[in-house]
Amino acid sequence: MMSLFSVLKFEGSDTPQLLDARGPRFGALLTTAVLALTLLSGSPALLIFALTTFTLGALGGPELTPYAFIYSKLIRPRLKGEVPREDVRPPHFAQIVGFIFILVATLAYLLDISALSIVAIGGALAAAFLNAAFNYCLGCELYLLLVRLRSWILKSRSLENSYHLPNL
Repeated sequence: MMSLFSVLKFEGSDTPQLLDARGPRFGALLTTAVLALTLLSGSPALLIFALTTFTLGALGGPELTPYAFIYSKLIRPRLKGEVPREDVRPPHFAQIVGFIFILVATLAYLLDISALSIVAIGGALAAAFLNAAFNYCLGCELYLLLVRLRSWILKSRSLENSYHLPNL
């Protein structure tokens, strides 16, 4: 299990922790359904359920969500063929981003700022739908972009240090 802070360091690893790549997509399908129902019904219980699910995913990783449990017990045993694997860090980061959106939605709901709550739920819903329907994970892509940015910054610093220039 990868910690929240190790994911947010955006560092590479020689031996990354891998997970079944189909699991997060299944989770995105269920998230899409829950968030769509939340928007349609305005149910605070569904919003709290989504917040709880994203909290578990953000703190412990995507493999600790209820959706991952359902996938591992009911779906995965029925699938045939080779299991596609992926690094757990991008989906974990996506869970953190989803948590932030749903936390904002929940706080806005509690403060009776319904427009902000709807926009935040809608943003999370759009990202979940893209993953479920097209296997395009916005949070994962954002993670990879930040890793590249971090690498570029560190490379720039090392070039600057190699010329013995002062830090500006």
